[in-house]
Amino acid sequence: MSVKARLLTALSVILMTAFVTTSMVNYYITREAVREELLNSALPLTGKNIYSEIHSDLMRPILVSSSMATDTFLKDWVLQGERGSAKLTRYLKEIQTNYNFLTAFFVSALSDYYYYQGGILKKVGPRDPHDVWFYGFLRTGKEYELNVDTNESEKHKLTIFMNFRTEDDNGKLLGVTGVGVNMDHAAALLKDAQKRYNRNVFLVDQDGLVQVHSDVSLIKKRYITETPGIQTVADAILENKGGAVNFEYDLGNEHILLSTHYIPEFEWHLIVEQEESGALVTARNNLIRTISIGIGASILIIIICVITINHFQSKLEHMAKSDPLTGAANRRALEERFALASYKADRYEGPFSVIILDLDDFKQINDTRGHVAGDKILKEVSTVIANAIRPSDLLARWGGDEFLVMLDGDLESAKTLAGRIHDAVDQADNIPVTFSCGIAQYREGEDLDNLTRRADKSLYSAKGDDCDWMTVDNS
Repeated sequence: MSVKARLLTALSVILMTAFVTTSMVNYYITREAVREELLNSALPLTGKNIYSEIHSDLMRPILVSSSMATDTFLKDWVLQGERGSAKLTRYLKEIQTNYNFLTAFFVSALSDYYYYQGGILKKVGPRDPHDVWFYGFLRTGKEYELNVDTNESEKHKLTIFMNFRTEDDNGKLLGVTGVGVNMDHAAALLKDAQKRYNRNVFLVDQDGLVQVHSDVSLIKKRYITETPGIQTVADAILENKGGAVNFEYDLGNEHILLSTHYIPEFEWHLIVEQEESGALVTARNNLIRTISIGIGASILIIIICVITINHFQSKLEHMAKSDPLTGAANRRALEERFALASYKADRYEGPFSVIILDLDDFKQINDTRGHVAGDKILKEVSTVIANAIRPSDLLARWGGDEFLVMLDGDLESAKTLAGRIHDAVDQADNIPVTFSCGIAQYREGEDLDNLTRRADKSLYSAKGDDCDWMTVDNS
């Protein structure tokens, strides 16, 4: 391929890269805009709408319960000795029927009787687990509270009770009255909101315990302070006593955006959640369509460019880090490997060593056989050494007729590897040379020059007449 053709190919890649980059930048800008819109507008607005719906839906039973608590009929009936329970039953039945509540009730603090629209349910007692709510509410001293519990009068259906204190004109406690709303109704309200807004919606109390949820199995069973993901922001959610506040958290691979509203009348927190990935579906689809059009128009050019660039890039990278004659690593690659190995050794105390190998009397081969033959022998020696070492070891050309092997391990490991290399070179055909080697183990904090200087010193010792072919630095 001509230089001109290669240039045209490179320009095609640049144009395509610019096209894809522009598309990605637009996507990220869109993503940030969507994210900001969700946090600052959509989620708070959704929360506000749902807040209004829930507030309106639950305020009616609260107002009715409040009216019951101040009703003179109810007070007079209690003060007159609770005679004729049928009168109270009719009263509660009318409230339950007229407002379509699940139940209407009155628990007398004087007689301990639990009255509801069907008559007398039972006598409450502090040892009955179902009556804990009654005594707990009285201890709080609050005028009213919302309580989620099972309803004994309605086959233990999960119910939202609006409990109000009933007192006489002198402030004497007469009992607790109120109404109960079917939890299924509240759960359906949230489920409808989730369907309309495609967001997860639920309510928790001041302790983070789920009070209303479209998944009824979670009610009174799950705390957000103990739920993976949201527990990282749970404390901050529960501290909020004002308007909409936004939070974010991660759950697995999903990033969740969250808006919370505090409902002071209920002392509950309304939580609206949105998976960020779901909100970005449109932006991702637009990105895919845009890139697909560009890829469709440029696919053939890109394939050619990729093949060409990959080929030459691979060669350039190999040339940049390898010796052109032997194919072994060069000084640059060795320095990079040393930096990594020394870092690991200093941090994790994993030893590593170097072996410097010098071909014996190699100058004589160049003088007698010529440099071409000498270069051929260097290549063959490099190949034999490369085959003898482990894949994790590094072979580098250290000098004209010197090679360096860097390996993970102590001096004993290096001696073993040097022996294996020695045997491989000795048994190889067409390699009429031997070698001597020096070995040194890395010391904490030293640089490459100092390490190789010690190995070189050992190598010179090995070259002596009275020494073996291998010497180890034991200093």
